[in-house]
Amino acid sequence: MSSTPEKQTGLGPIDSLFRGVVAVCRVITGVALVVMTLLLGYQVFGRYVLNDTPTWVDPLSLLLVMLIAFLGAGIGVYENTHLSVVILRKTVSTKIRSVLVVFTDVIMAVFGGLMFWYGYQLTVFKWKSLIPLIQWPEGLRSLPLTICGAMILVFSVGHLVRHLIGRDTRTDTME
Repeated sequence: MSSTPEKQTGLGPIDSLFRGVVAVCRVITGVALVVMTLLLGYQVFGRYVLNDTPTWVDPLSLLLVMLIAFLGAGIGVYENTHLSVVILRKTVSTKIRSVLVVFTDVIMAVFGGLMFWYGYQLTVFKWKSLIPLIQWPEGLRSLPLTICGAMILVFSVGHLVRHLIGRDTRTDTME
């Protein structure tokens, strides 16, 4: 399935909120990617030019990778750019295709809910521990997982509601 966020309508102000969340996540992931690139460049410079490797760059870069990957996954669910197998839906009747779309949205919502719940528990559990070398809360490693789970849950429920009220503009594509 693929569509653009501008095409997703039917939920009024909620769609505007969703688009706003996606826009903020895009900015965060873009900034995180630039910062990570600069950090890794600094690490190489420190190692080979200054002969003094900044050891704090690796754990911070791993945090940024988690942020980029999980926020990007949440955006992918909203925009339907995540991996999906559409060949089965392309070969069945419209009624069965509709059932499969609803089934997929329900499964994604449940998956997002579980990601959110267990990610939250992990974040809280690890918050008092510190990440070595940077001394930041260990819970920051699982916080993007928690946020992504919430995004997947909310966006999947939004897709489901749009579909059930007949305003789902998503289309299956095979590329």
